[in-house]
This record gives sequence, C-alpha cells and structure tokens, in this order.
Amino acid sequence: MTIDLLKSILHNIGVVLVGLGLAYLGTVADSLLGIPSFRSALVTAAGTLLLGLGFLVRVWATVHFYAHRMRVISFEPQETLITSGPYRFSRNPLYLGGNVFIFCGASLLFGSPTALVATAVHLLLVDLFIRREEAQLARRFGEQWQSYRKRVRRWL
Repeated sequence: MTIDLLKSILHNIGVVLVGLGLAYLGTVADSLLGIPSFRSALVTAAGTLLLGLGFLVRVWATVHFYAHRMRVISFEPQETLITSGPYRFSRNPLYLGGNVFIFCGASLLFGSPTALVATAVHLLLVDLFIRREEAQLARRFGEQWQSYRKRVRRWL
C-alpha cells in the first residue's frame, strides 16, 4: 500500500464521517419539526451503495491529487491540471464523490428528508464554488483547460 493511498483513505474517512454527522443532524431536525423518516430496506441499501461509491470515487481522485504533489484542500489555484484517472469522466470527482454521493447516501441511510433538502441546497452552493474554480483554471491553463472542459462534463 503506497503512502498516497493510505493518506487518501484516511482523508476520505473524515468526509464520510462529516456526511454521516450531517445526516444525523438532519434526523434531529426532522424530529423537532415532526417530519417522518422514509427509512426502508431499499432506501438503506441505496444509501449504503452511494456512501461506498462516493468513498471509492474520492479515494481514487485523492490518490491522483497526491501523486501530482497537490493538496486536496487548497484555497489557492492548483499548479497542475489533472485530466487522468477519474478526471477523465468528471471534472469534479472529489465533489461528486463527497458532496453528491456521500452526502446523499448518508441522508438516505438515515432516512432524513431534512438532510436530503440540506444536501440539495448545499449542492447549489458547491456548484457556484466550482464555477469560480473553473474561471481560475481557465485563466491559469487557457487552451488546455478549454480543450479539457469540452471533453469532460462538470459532474458526470
């Protein structure tokens, strides 16, 4: 097991824990607001599948970041445009795996309508953040970015 893979797994366990914590808070809000849960075996299975898929997508994407000597969490524009691995299929596999799959999966696992609504609102804000990042990438990488943007979708 390489150090990059180990760092990626540890980093993304934290993302799963955040998703589960937010979903739990959703159940607390559901209880306070009198909103019934929608738990069932099928919903629990779907939530578990999404959580697992999100974790794997994020580990794959994080390994690529570490392999290119980049920080996963950075407020500065990145120095490298990664277009391989999961970045061949999505320009934002980290957001897709965490903010979509893990957060939605956790919301389903807990059967929380409030957590699902909060996730949907959160995704609208994440999309705005992504658009800002994309403008930075366009300025930094020019034609290389434009070519990549035309080949690969923002989400899936």
